[in-house]
Amino acid sequence: MLVSRIDEKSIRRIPLFAMPLERRVNAPETFEPASNMTTMPYAPRAGRPIDDAEQYVRKQRSRRATFIKWLRKVHGWVGLWGAVLGLLFGTTGFLLNHRAGPLKISSGEPQVSQMQMAVPEHGLKSPMELGKWLKQELRLDGNIGRPKRESAHAVGWGDQKTMQPELWTVAVASPSGSVSAEYWVGNGFVSVKKSENSFLATMSNLHKGVGLSVGWVLLIDTLAGSIILLSLTGVLLWTELNKRKTVGAMIVMASIVAMVWMGLM
Repeated sequence: MLVSRIDEKSIRRIPLFAMPLERRVNAPETFEPASNMTTMPYAPRAGRPIDDAEQYVRKQRSRRATFIKWLRKVHGWVGLWGAVLGLLFGTTGFLLNHRAGPLKISSGEPQVSQMQMAVPEHGLKSPMELGKWLKQELRLDGNIGRPKRESAHAVGWGDQKTMQPELWTVAVASPSGSVSAEYWVGNGFVSVKKSENSFLATMSNLHKGVGLSVGWVLLIDTLAGSIILLSLTGVLLWTELNKRKTVGAMIVMASIVAMVWMGLM
């Protein structure tokens, strides 16, 4: 539809009293634009018409902006969740990586003490029962490790042979230290040895989950998952916000090559 720049609406805006009387009487009911007037395509008030191709491009841009916004939120919240644990595990991982070899970093020597404990009057029937009794008697925190039972067997002593009784060993471990016990079946005492770890060794045991419950293990699983998610969202954000994808691909390949090369050295 083509309309003139001076349309009927603009004519109606002219006050009637401002027009001469003869023009008010003889004014036409409709306005016909002159043939020499310039015309322009009709467009809605909101702006120029939008074709299908431009609508598709705008939808794609809107979806991309929404996706990037969602990625940033996920990256930020997941990073906040694993921030404190990430600092802990980054530090302890560094210490564990240098626990031996030419670049060894000492985490301190444990403080060791020993004592003898009398066997309870009702006796002990198994290594697991020994561990439970020891944990209750000494009020220990931590989990009972896998008990060991060494059967009685004959041993040589010079030119003689003697029978060595059955040996039970059990340990109760926690991040701050451990308590181990040895009991020769038939003996009236249990040998107990206690080791107290330094602060750095305690942090390393937290990293390894020594003597901790299932809840801690599941918590560490969430940290591992968050690290994986941070890596994926970080790569996606980089590819969406940076046009130099070739440089990014080269950096990733260089990191993989360096990891394999260092691992094979």
